Amino acid sequence: MVDQQKTEYDYTHEERRVIFMIDSKSFYASVECVERNYNPLEALLVVMSEQENTNGGLVLASSPMAKKILGITNVTRQRDIPVCPDLVIAHPRMNLYIQENLRINNIYRQYTDDAHLLPYSIDESILDMTHSWQLFGKTPAEVAFKIQQQVRVETGIYLTVGIGDSPVLAKLALDIEAKHAKNLTGIWHYEDVPEKLWPITQLTDIWSIGSRTARKLNLMGIHSMYDLAHQDPYLFRSKLGLMGEQLLALSWGIDRSDLAENIKPKSKSYSNSQVLPRDYSQQAEIELVIREMADQVTTRIRAHQKQTGLVSLFIGYSFAESEQQGSHGFRKQHRISPTNDTHTLMAVMVDLFRKYWHGEVIRNIGIDYGGLVDDTGVQLNLFEQPEHLLKTNKIDQVVDEIRQRFGTTALMRAMPKEEGGTAINRASLVGGHNGGNASGLRIRKMN
Repeated sequence: MVDQQKTEYDYTHEERRVIFMIDSKSFYASVECVERNYNPLEALLVVMSEQENTNGGLVLASSPMAKKILGITNVTRQRDIPVCPDLVIAHPRMNLYIQENLRINNIYRQYTDDAHLLPYSIDESILDMTHSWQLFGKTPAEVAFKIQQQVRVETGIYLTVGIGDSPVLAKLALDIEAKHAKNLTGIWHYEDVPEKLWPITQLTDIWSIGSRTARKLNLMGIHSMYDLAHQDPYLFRSKLGLMGEQLLALSWGIDRSDLAENIKPKSKSYSNSQVLPRDYSQQAEIELVIREMADQVTTRIRAHQKQTGLVSLFIGYSFAESEQQGSHGFRKQHRISPTNDTHTLMAVMVDLFRKYWHGEVIRNIGIDYGGLVDDTGVQLNLFEQPEHLLKTNKIDQVVDEIRQRFGTTALMRAMPKEEGGTAINRASLVGGHNGGNASGLRIRKMN
């Protein structure tokens, strides 16, 4: 038992809400099971990405039984999957998963309003049921069961539900308790923190604590959530800054975020990143992809009537290169006169790459346009003829209009057809994976 003399916190100043954190269990795999009339909890099925950048195939999702019997996880490579004649391999169909996600969230809207519903990811949503749960049952747990039943009947998907007095407690109840409970439900109140949260010593099991943060905490002598909760708040904040304050709040289950609050970001940027289909070492091929990505993001900022005055380039090394260099890559920023001219930004990004690249083998590229200002017209300069600037601006406008009407691949620059180009293949992807045919099935069993 935890010493209650050291666990007192005056929760009377904290609002007690009824927050549901709902997860669609093994979502991608469950959707594929339902499409095949399989029970998602009993079938042996994995969703396997076969994009070139996965080196022969990577498991995106697996059914609970595939995880239990075959030890498959969401990072298992195809070559590492145990031979099993009953294992079904499904190809990803992101459009179908998005469609099913929308169906499920529409069911949630029958229990709370849009202001108190936050789709957290493709398979998780947060519902603030504080003011509505009593309309649907005698207890929050009963309401959660009704939602689980309705979604199961209408979509075939099983739900796990974490219920908490705060959003973070609901998330912890989901991850730590609900996903392992027979009724797929977990309930955490503030009073449960000492018994349910503090004994945890595997810090990476806790939402928002990654391996690097866990190592940092271990070096500070923090080996459990109890240790974390009982740090001197002033000293801890002086060591870790805002992150320290957030971790302390987490260790006590405190989360005052309001789902209905409309938060406007202080600064906005537009970005694009990708894992290359193979290791790239040739300068011409790398620069080709950078130009493609610069073109894509420039089109986006023009669509939002913006110009960028701050560009950023990320270059990620291949695994072997990272081991050799002792670094994962580099990220560099450069301030420029605000523009949304495609050729100008392609040239800026390539120049930034040439300045800091020294022949390393790379596997990741990312670009970001920040420092956004409203697009009020073409900025002329003394070193270029105004007629040329106006002409390129007009060409960009025409290209944008054609792409908006007929799709991004309707009109593309010659670059993607060159060796190393990725834009054409990526244009058909949804969330980095195949969009798929929502009605057709492609079934393959392991030999």
